[in-house]
Amino acid sequence: MATRPASDLTVSDLHKAFGDTVVLDGASLTVGRGEVVALLGGSGSGKSTLLRILAGLDADAGGTVDVPPDFGVVFQEHRLLPWKRVADNVALGLHGADARTRALAALTEVGLGDRGDAWPAELSGGQAQRVAVARALVREPSLLLLDEPFGALDALTRLRMQQLLERLRARHGFAALLVTHDVDEALLLADRALVLESGRIAEEITVPLPRPRHQDDPGFSGLRRHLLDRLGVPAV
Repeated sequence: MATRPASDLTVSDLHKAFGDTVVLDGASLTVGRGEVVALLGGSGSGKSTLLRILAGLDADAGGTVDVPPDFGVVFQEHRLLPWKRVADNVALGLHGADARTRALAALTEVGLGDRGDAWPAELSGGQAQRVAVARALVREPSLLLLDEPFGALDALTRLRMQQLLERLRARHGFAALLVTHDVDEALLLADRALVLESGRIAEEITVPLPRPRHQDDPGFSGLRRHLLDRLGVPAV
């Protein structure tokens, strides 16, 4: 059996309830250094709640969470400040005389090196989400937390963003926890896929496909069918 890399993220026995509604009921998971883990589950299964807890946005939860201090977060909404130019949005919170230089370098990595002086309103949805990725990358995180980061994009833009994330991961070696409802996205990007059900990790699936991946790769359809069955999605 292959040895899993040392963990960059550890979650043990995580509990969270909203009133009488239990959302997380002992969820536990790890993400190894440089590893991409996809978290899948039905609507309301607690995926985004778990990620918000990991990002420090919800402190009212039980259990143990060990997150590296140098993590970045990318949400489904880009959350750019409309009154700041693109480079200033990326540099938000950075200190030092080289903040703008670092921001422009991060924008160049996501293909937007020439849009630093643009306003967010001048960007397409895909461009705005690239800026959000650059804003996370500029801090050189060891771990990215991604909450359905491409869910609001059209199919073609989504595919391009998935490819961008894969290139950036290969280049920088960060670990990532990807919350997604898209089984294909999970299989294209992740080393492992976890299924969250009834507040717990109900299944863990290793994705052994070589990179870069394609939906017509041998073995892809079988893994896809298994995950869809596990998520209760009927065959079509």
